[in-house]
Amino acid sequence: MPALSRRERPAKPALTREGIIDTAVRVMDSEGLQRVTMRRLAQELDTGPASLYVYVANTHELHGAILDRLLAQVDLTPAQHADDWREALQQVLGSYTDLLLAHPSLAQSALNTRPDGPNYLALVDSLLGLLAAGRVPAGQAAWGLDYLLQTATATAAEHATDGKDGNSEAEWQRLSESITSASAQRFPHLTEHGADLLSGAPSERRRWAVDMLINGIIATARP
Repeated sequence: MPALSRRERPAKPALTREGIIDTAVRVMDSEGLQRVTMRRLAQELDTGPASLYVYVANTHELHGAILDRLLAQVDLTPAQHADDWREALQQVLGSYTDLLLAHPSLAQSALNTRPDGPNYLALVDSLLGLLAAGRVPAGQAAWGLDYLLQTATATAAEHATDGKDGNSEAEWQRLSESITSASAQRFPHLTEHGADLLSGAPSERRRWAVDMLINGIIATARP
């Protein structure tokens, strides 16, 4: 069958930033974030990589746009109907963490990606609103918010691959054995606190970490 001439081929959809991000999310879901490159997207969109730079400056910005797109899935409902601002803060941050846990490669990238899209702004605005509901001083809330999100992001990045490969459980077992069998003479503090170091379900630790940070934000004045 002879090849179609350029004139006979159906016209390609016009490139848009939204379309590029849609494609990037689709490639990430099927192949992983490491495959979301300008070259790979250009191949998927049947265009040249240079044409994509009109809409997205670089891969780093692209990953930030992907993150912002997925942040639309974070449940902000507790912030909008908050009877207990602390519990609502726990739930919103929990939804954010769970989103990253569902996308392991994105969780790792989120540690050094700063999205600036509408969904990220909505998340930040909701968290600030909850801190304001708790009468947290505005300056402390503004600085503290950064650490609340950092902690949630780091937690997701650390645990995103748990149960998804054969190494996580074995690594945890080796760590547990190292701590419990450590020499009391050489590591007296480790021996004393070993059981506590290994205690607590991930969900319990996540809630405790948020409570700890909230208490610290409230109690610590900005310099």
